[in-house]
Amino acid sequence: MGAHRRVVRFAFAVALVATGLAVAAQPTNLLGLGEGAVVAVEPEHYPGWSAVHLLDDDPGSGWACAEGKVGGNVIVFELPYPSTISAFEMDTGAIDTDRAGAKDIVVEISPASATSGFLPVLRATLQDKADNQRFPALAPVEGRFVRLTILNNHGSEAYTELFGFRGYGTHRPPEPLASIDGTYDTDYSKFHLRAQGTALVGCYEYNEGVFEGSIEGRVMKLTWVEGKNRGPAVFVFAPDGRSFRGFWWRGTDKGSAPRGAWDGTRVSSEVGGCPHWSGSVSGELRKDLAAGGRARLYGILFDTDKATIRPESLPTLDEVVRMLGAEPEWKLTIEGHTDSTGTAAHNRTLSEQRAASVKTYLVGKGVAAERLATAGFGADKPVADNATELGRAQNRRVELVRR
Repeated sequence: MGAHRRVVRFAFAVALVATGLAVAAQPTNLLGLGEGAVVAVEPEHYPGWSAVHLLDDDPGSGWACAEGKVGGNVIVFELPYPSTISAFEMDTGAIDTDRAGAKDIVVEISPASATSGFLPVLRATLQDKADNQRFPALAPVEGRFVRLTILNNHGSEAYTELFGFRGYGTHRPPEPLASIDGTYDTDYSKFHLRAQGTALVGCYEYNEGVFEGSIEGRVMKLTWVEGKNRGPAVFVFAPDGRSFRGFWWRGTDKGSAPRGAWDGTRVSSEVGGCPHWSGSVSGELRKDLAAGGRARLYGILFDTDKATIRPESLPTLDEVVRMLGAEPEWKLTIEGHTDSTGTAAHNRTLSEQRAASVKTYLVGKGVAAERLATAGFGADKPVADNATELGRAQNRRVELVRR
């Protein structure tokens, strides 16, 4: 099948990705791992070429059928929220078997389940070797399940291949889950999770791992840290909040195909802990600022393209107040950072305004104004690749710096 074949290695790590500083509204790829899309139904496939690679923002990784099963392949994707997709986009540029590119396809959406209630929203014929093939939806249909039927290819009798499947549109505002605090038993090890507002912190019982990040609705975006190694991950909770499905990456990965999958089930509502973890947002901030003079603060959500802090994020800022109360001599600079969406001038202004909003809240909670300074850097100091949603999410953040 050629050098492009990727075998997904399942290994363990926990994660961190931010959701904080968003800029102006932009078309959202709802069929992306970074937005919480997962594969619900999948046919047999070539080893290492799972349908998850259709969702990973990487046009160099993709799905391929089992050898000889080139027609009538059906894949169903599940979205975390009821969504309306207005346009679809597909990639076939990286196929490595002659005439194996997916050709005639049908897309349907269902509000009911992964097996019933589907209504057609697209019938299209794809080019054999071309990326970014875009098609408008036939009608606005809201649903949570997207069924892709790949009817045939361009002539190969061995394989059918597809390298990207994206859907652009809008979804309903996510509703928060009940408490997700607790200990989770996963495929690889236990991890201990605490939510404080929209910020998440925790640890896992492998290589002194810790993680931090944010949650919005059913989607957790985290960054895992093991010593000098770190990387992003995304987890999607089941509607009852008791289990999740997830994927993780390394920070050094060149592409965006995930390194592995990670599923977990809550086994206790007690958070528990690890010897290397402080147990709270304020504790981790204090530890990072004491050790290195800088800490990333995730889970600060703002209204779109505004500096208004969303109410669900206020408990996260209360943790900063608690940390500053424990260190009365510390003075901090609050830095705002964005991803690269929008103009440089807009991003810098917005990041300055948002840093100022954080200061205003902290001062209103009793922190002396002279202890706090602000700065906005826009997209000038990225910590991840802005080419993917997971990278952009890491770049949208607040950082605290000791002065």
